[in-house]
Amino acid sequence: MSKRKRNISKIKPVKASYLRMVLIVISILGILYFLLPFLVGRILNLGNATGILVLLLLLFYSLFMPRIHEFVRNVRKKKAGKIALTAAGVLTGLVIVLAGIETGCMIHAATKAPTEDATLVVLGCRTYGDRPSIMLASRLEAAYEYLTEHPEAVCVVSGGQGADEPISEGEFMYRYLVNKGIEPYRIYRETESTSTRENLLFSKAIIEKEGLNPRIAIVTNEYHEYRASMVAKALDLEYSAVPAKTPWWLFPTYYIRELYGIIYEWVL
Repeated sequence: MSKRKRNISKIKPVKASYLRMVLIVISILGILYFLLPFLVGRILNLGNATGILVLLLLLFYSLFMPRIHEFVRNVRKKKAGKIALTAAGVLTGLVIVLAGIETGCMIHAATKAPTEDATLVVLGCRTYGDRPSIMLASRLEAAYEYLTEHPEAVCVVSGGQGADEPISEGEFMYRYLVNKGIEPYRIYRETESTSTRENLLFSKAIIEKEGLNPRIAIVTNEYHEYRASMVAKALDLEYSAVPAKTPWWLFPTYYIRELYGIIYEWVL
């Protein structure tokens, strides 16, 4: 073996070793990141469960990279194995493309600015006694800022009462905004809904009954604006977005969960 070939053969294992170390660090940090919502707020859903599972697989791959590569080489020698690996690669590529398309739809929906006279519709979220959940707090702050900047605007706060909630989410949001200084006559309460579709359907009924502007601006978290807009479109509502900012440590969890939700909405 020439000197040059011997040097190259030494470099390759070193590079592979560095790559493994980097992937192991990324995997562990990523797992901790997706565990953070559970450790802080006991939040565990499809979003962080998926993130943890993918990163565990990456960690497994990083730890056993040489053996996995050897296994793949052996599998590829067989026709059936080659077909299975190709199918797995195509499926992975399709999942990535699908996630990219959904992400583009989310961004587009969240940047659809409302007209000056739009009726605000604030989508409810869970409450804990006398305090809002993190997501509801972000929506209420976004609604408060919009109503403060647009003193002629009115809003519909929409959300029913869960089994463990002392009052309806609509009533909770009404009291919250009034306590912050928004005039009560600018806020209409919807207190029966249990889903995004019902939020918008029942809010539409209030808008029609009260003669409010039918052009609405939906207040929800940025990742949820697209799915809410799909429901609004199905209800023949002219919609726009007032997105609420999701805390950085929660965004990946809810973003991934929303990917599932969008697929579900597409299929229905």
